[in-house]
Amino acid sequence: MTQTVPTSGLESIDADGLEALASSAKADPSTGRKTLKAVTTCEGGFRNLTQIRTLEPVLISEPCHLLGDDAAPNPSEMALAALGSCVSVGLLANATQRGVTLSRIEVAMEGDIDISAVWGVGDTPDGKVLGFTAVRCSVTLAGDADDEVLGEIKDSAMTWSPVVNTFANNVEISSTLTTG
Repeated sequence: MTQTVPTSGLESIDADGLEALASSAKADPSTGRKTLKAVTTCEGGFRNLTQIRTLEPVLISEPCHLLGDDAAPNPSEMALAALGSCVSVGLLANATQRGVTLSRIEVAMEGDIDISAVWGVGDTPDGKVLGFTAVRCSVTLAGDADDEVLGEIKDSAMTWSPVVNTFANNVEISSTLTTG
């Protein structure tokens, strides 16, 4: 029988499934090493469609002041969205593992970024820092646990979030070019 931790207002996750996944990862950590893939194709202008697995493509664009059509979040906003979503997943997983019922999870993200390099055609002096220079994550939780336990849930989710760690750690990036 599948056991779930009920929530008030939030859909629960499969607690037994979470335990099985955790046990498998503890027994053989190599099961957690995956290669994720996404393919982005330009539609024209700054409109891009990104295909992930067999899901519907995700539109990513730029706001009008960055010469886009403002039809969708831009890449940097999507990065913040991915960060907030990963933290949210971790919050629910940690609460479920502890038997805590959450009635509210909200993760508000904001980041400071200098876009004056204009994708390499603007202000590009040596030593310019690109990307986010500061990101602030404000977590709001409500549930059937005291503030100390909710704080522990938040801290664990932040510590073990793959996307938080992608932002915080140096990541090796390589590129290739195919012409034609």
